[in-house]
Parts: sequence; structure tokens; C-alpha cells
Amino acid sequence: MSALTSTPTSALRRHRALLAALSAAALAVVGLIALPGAATANSGSLTQVGSFGSNPGNLAMYEYAPSGLASGAPLVVALHGCTQTATDYYNDSGWAQLADTYGFAVVFPQTNSSNNALSCFSWFDSTKDTRGNGEAASVKAMVDHAVGQYHSDTRRVFVTGLSAGAGMTADLLADYPDVFAGGSIDSGLPAQCATSESAASGCQQNNQNLTPAQWGDKVRGSDSGWTGPWPRVAIWQGTADYTVYPVNATELRDQWTNVWGVSQTASSTQSLTGGTTESVYDDANGNPAVELYSISGMGHGLAVDPGSGSTQCGQTGAYFLSYICSSYYTAQFWGITGPSASPSASASASASPSSSPSASPSGSPTATPTATYPPSCYAGSNYAQVTAGRAHDVGGIAYADGSNASLGLDNVFYTHTLEETAPGYYVIADSGCPA
Repeated sequence: MSALTSTPTSALRRHRALLAALSAAALAVVGLIALPGAATANSGSLTQVGSFGSNPGNLAMYEYAPSGLASGAPLVVALHGCTQTATDYYNDSGWAQLADTYGFAVVFPQTNSSNNALSCFSWFDSTKDTRGNGEAASVKAMVDHAVGQYHSDTRRVFVTGLSAGAGMTADLLADYPDVFAGGSIDSGLPAQCATSESAASGCQQNNQNLTPAQWGDKVRGSDSGWTGPWPRVAIWQGTADYTVYPVNATELRDQWTNVWGVSQTASSTQSLTGGTTESVYDDANGNPAVELYSISGMGHGLAVDPGSGSTQCGQTGAYFLSYICSSYYTAQFWGITGPSASPSASASASASPSSSPSASPSGSPTATPTATYPPSCYAGSNYAQVTAGRAHDVGGIAYADGSNASLGLDNVFYTHTLEETAPGYYVIADSGCPA
């Protein structure tokens, strides 16, 4: 029985209690049980939505949004792994914490044991994971409901998930490229790798020996009328994962680079914290389209990094593993970690100079704070400035944090020197910037 599947037959239903106990014991070994973690200090609370529209997948909808969330904010959909719940993912993944910091709403879909004995999302079932059907259609209805409720920016709707939730994430990106601007597949499977439960274990553990074009065709065939633009995709994988083997990350890279029509050879690579190697695959305009994060020695789970640092988030627990805050780097890749004040704070002239000014990425740069602060200068490519957290990406364009000054395309070919004139506030440096 596959650790990421398990659909009850009539015989299994007669012995569900015994099956659940045996499955829980087995999964404690292979690595999919998540124990409840400590809740993060969020400004709101996780709330269940009783009715959100058509629900052919029999899912529950939970949501989180910071107090006073402004219209036009991004929306993130975050799917849990097998045996987990929406509450587990809310507590430990870091997404609610990031929503408070950067101002966006999060939807946490939840499946249940009546859908699957181990509460796995059905990434392997073509009656449930395809456009307009089953669980995929239920998630789409949740998105529609949340967009209407929060007046979210429909150009900035994203989806992420862990394990079976990651497999469903890949399917959703293929099913609804018109809905999702980007996604993150954490310890997951390529889109439409399996179309039956019997084929699921083979996807988890073995190379499917498909060409990039064959993988890409699985995406293109999921919504045959769509010709682009395609979602930007982050792939996270531990090198010591023996539940969803690392070959899946290679296949995901092949799949989504082919969909984008770019090379399977990385445009650039760099080392991040937690033994993480980031490989970037740029589109034809030199903007990151696919990013692969390989975490040395990590097993099956979601990478988190508890702490109060600007790049830290999440809580450790079973299958929430302390390496790097994957949710933060994913949000940065999507371009939703721009400067923000508290979502409920009013933008008044009396705001403290140390507060992070808020400004729309498409708006004009705001005035530099007048508070005295020792200037520091940082030279580097636009890509390096974004990666270092001194700038942010919106639609492939880099903007300086704080001033919101446009730097041009977010890639390694455009360079600027940024001067930090207040904590977290950067402007394009003039010739007099100190070395």
C-alpha cells in the first residue's frame, strides 16, 4: 500500500479502525505523520468556511487573513500532507506568519478519511485531480470564494503543498494555469505522474524514464486550450527522502522547464542556508521561471526555520524539518515579499520614520524617511539584491524594498548599488554612496 495513496475498498471499510491504526504505525516509519505543532503568533485565527460553492471533492475550506487586509492582496492556497490537517499546516508551515508580515490571505483546504483512509489528497486519481473534477474543482471553488471575499489580486494567486498535497499542487498548476500564477511543490510528484492508485508507488520511488517533452505534454494536456503564460514553479526536495525519491525533483524540473520552453541546464546556481542549493532556470527574457531547491540530507517533509529573522518562519515537528524556511523563499520567488507595514496600520503622515512605508509595486517610489541612519551600500545584480532581501520581484521586475524604486528586470545581467537609508529601506545609490 502506497504511503501517499490508500483508497478504501469495501473490505477495508469494514475494518477501517484497524486499517487506520496499522497505517499510522507504518507511516511513522516512512515519514508522513505530522504531529500538531505550536501555533505561531498571528494577528487573526484559522477559520472554517461552511459553504464556498460547488464541492465535488468533499473537502473542507479553512482560511486565514491578517486583520485589516487591504483589497488587491495576493492569495495563497496551501495543501497539507497525508494524515495532516489544515490546522497542522497553519501552525507549522509558516504561511500564516508570512501572511501577517507581507499582507496576503491563505486558504488551507482539508481532505478527510472518507475520501482517503490516510487523508491524502488524491493526486493519483484522474477522476479527482483533473480540471473541473473532484478535489481539483473543490479547490478552484475555494479560490473563487476567497477572491470574492478578500478582493484578492487574481494575477497573484498561488498554490503550494507538501507530499500528497504537493502532488495535488502540481496537478492544480497543470489543470488551472489560468488561475495560478505560480506554485511550490514540496517533496512532491510531477503533474499527472499517476492516473491510478496502482501506479502511484512507482511514481514515488522510480524514474519514469520520460523525456522532458513527454513530461511537458502531461501539463499541456491538462488544459489543452491553454497556450500560456505558464505558472512559475518552485520545487523543493530533500536528498535523503525515501518516501518521495529525489528523482521526482528531476522529473519536475524537466516537466516545467519544457512547458516554459527553456533548457534543463540551470541559468545560475547558488548556496543558501540549511545545506540548500538553489538552481534557477530563466525564461526567454532572463526572468526565473522554474527554481529547484535541493536540501542536502533532508528526508521527507517541509523545510522550516523557526526564529525571528527576516528569512525565518515555521515550527518544527514531525515532517516539518529544520533546515531553511522554504515558505519564505517560495514567497520571495513569487514576488509577494515586498515591503509592508502591519496590514491594519493606516498610512498617515504621522507614521514613525522607522516604519516600513507601504507602496504598490506599480506605484511611484515613496519619499525616503528622514530619520538619521548610518548609510550602507550594497552593489550587485538585481537578482542578487532580490535574493538578499533588499529588493523584491513583481512580474519579473525588481523593486527596491522601501522606496519601491524600479531596478529593471530581475536577473543577473542588470546591476545596481542600493543604499540602505533606514532599516529595511533602500534607494538606488548615487555616486556619493560610501563604499
